[in-house]
Amino acid sequence: MINEKIGFWGYPDPNVVENIKQEYPNAEWVDLDIDFGYSDKSILPESYCKIIKNIINNSLEIRPVKIIAPIGKDKCDSGWFAAQVLRDKGLDVIETKYEQLTDRKELVISTSNLPLYDKVNTIMNNIIEPKKYDLPQVKAKFGFWGVPPNDLELLRLFPDETHVYGWTRCVEAGVPADIELEMFVEEDVPTVFYAQAFCSKAQLAKYLADKYNGLYVDIDDYANNSIKAKIEAFLRLR
Repeated sequence: MINEKIGFWGYPDPNVVENIKQEYPNAEWVDLDIDFGYSDKSILPESYCKIIKNIINNSLEIRPVKIIAPIGKDKCDSGWFAAQVLRDKGLDVIETKYEQLTDRKELVISTSNLPLYDKVNTIMNNIIEPKKYDLPQVKAKFGFWGVPPNDLELLRLFPDETHVYGWTRCVEAGVPADIELEMFVEEDVPTVFYAQAFCSKAQLAKYLADKYNGLYVDIDDYANNSIKAKIEAFLRLR
């Protein structure tokens, strides 16, 4: 059936992805992390990670035939809890853990001349339909560390010479649980360290921002003018 949907979040095990592709060759793949604007299902506390809220709300609205759910160090405990909630709600949830630390893929997108918005989207779109890219490389003037924000428009504030660090870089490298790579930044590159509000990765973001004299930012939902002005000032003054 062409209208069948497969839901996923994070970086699911590529072997599981390939198996599901063979089982459902015509299915549409939906990244449940993304905010599609569906109404809140009142499952989670009001003050909670917006990305996990997206996962719950999207899943209950779309009701995919299968959900591939990373639950290990490649995602977070909240992802594990979300998998249990959705299974309890009657959805077919396949839990995966992809925690390998070897055979990092070459970084081409994170360090390219693409606008930051396009860098992050290209990296995430490459999870389900991997492609090889040959992109011009640029020396980093700035860095963006973290996960793809709920408010992707935030990324348009950054110049094209912004390198991607943190978990998103790990995704391009094919090692989403590689904490060494996730904590890597170039010391001389002014970097914005981003975390989704109420996310455990805020611990790393704040620590690394202090260590490397960067800017720590956490956002609950969408960036307000104050947050945007803070980032723009940091980029301008550094």
